[in-house]
Amino acid sequence: MPLAGIALAPLLISPLTPPTLRSGVATAAAAGLRPCALRRVRCSATKVSGGGGEDGELSRATLLWRAAKLPIYSVALVPLTVGSASAYHHAGLFFAKRYFVLLTAAILVITWLNLSNDVYDSDTGADKNKKESVVNIIGRAVTQNAANVSLLLGFTGLFWAFAKAGDVRFIFLVICAIFCGYVYQCPPFRLSYQGLGEPLCFAAFGPLATTAFYFSNSNINNSSGTVLLPLTKTVIASSVLVGLTTTLILFCSHFHQIDGDLAVGKMSPLVRIGTKTGARIVSIGIIILYILLAAFGICKTLPSACIVLGALTLPVGKLVVEYVLKNHGDNAKIFMAKYYCVRLHALFGMALASGLVLARNGILV
Repeated sequence: MPLAGIALAPLLISPLTPPTLRSGVATAAAAGLRPCALRRVRCSATKVSGGGGEDGELSRATLLWRAAKLPIYSVALVPLTVGSASAYHHAGLFFAKRYFVLLTAAILVITWLNLSNDVYDSDTGADKNKKESVVNIIGRAVTQNAANVSLLLGFTGLFWAFAKAGDVRFIFLVICAIFCGYVYQCPPFRLSYQGLGEPLCFAAFGPLATTAFYFSNSNINNSSGTVLLPLTKTVIASSVLVGLTTTLILFCSHFHQIDGDLAVGKMSPLVRIGTKTGARIVSIGIIILYILLAAFGICKTLPSACIVLGALTLPVGKLVVEYVLKNHGDNAKIFMAKYYCVRLHALFGMALASGLVLARNGILV
């Protein structure tokens, strides 16, 4: 069963500060501080880590921690796990080795996306003052070469999985998803500079990647030929929800970058509409997320288990809404909004995948 991703996801939504700074929070909790006092300790840790985007010197360890963007790799884990769970829900198919090869390949592709984005933002000057930019830490040439090697290795894993699945729809959709990443950031396109990053993100990680990973569970059978999975309304609905939560991460990542984006002509949505309107859009986006979840449940597009478990993430969605509405104009705090969205994305994806697995086993069908 595709429970591996569900088990791995907590690694990507763990505390957001470097390990050396988490000890202070842990000590405070152990000392029996009340919740309000503990929150103050956590806020202090965030400021020390540079997570609030404040000016001042940051340690190299902190810069490397922020440059690694480990929580962001949930965008590789969630589409794969939800797509695989959809295949298991429909046909009882799950191939563990293929899953982990694809997880590695997806992480490598996201590494290429992050590194090459730093390279091209460095070329345009968008990251000139971004201390945690990988280019500013280790240099452009090394970053570019690492990005290219990551993409090559990622493609190797993807084509291995294609050879096992024998489903051309898988490799076609996953290449389309990668192409969305290319036109998002790479010359001569750089569509993110035209404010088109969010629709590209939705398409790439939602309908394209999630559905592609569903098709990756097709199988070549020597006796009966290739067994192809049909496109189902369940995987389509799941992919839409995954795409929406992923897009929220990208949208919220712009809040603290408006001045830098504006200086180099990068017309992100928040440059165009401002942070106040942007915060309202985040609220509307999360409301739509849960309305769609309920609608898919009512229409029996998703099993009841997905709806019940998805509803349990409502406190995290509420946290994102309240945090963005309160801090949208404060660069020292709004930096953290994208990481709260990562938590929502990972937990919501875990809920969908778990619900699909439970429904297959006759629980809350």
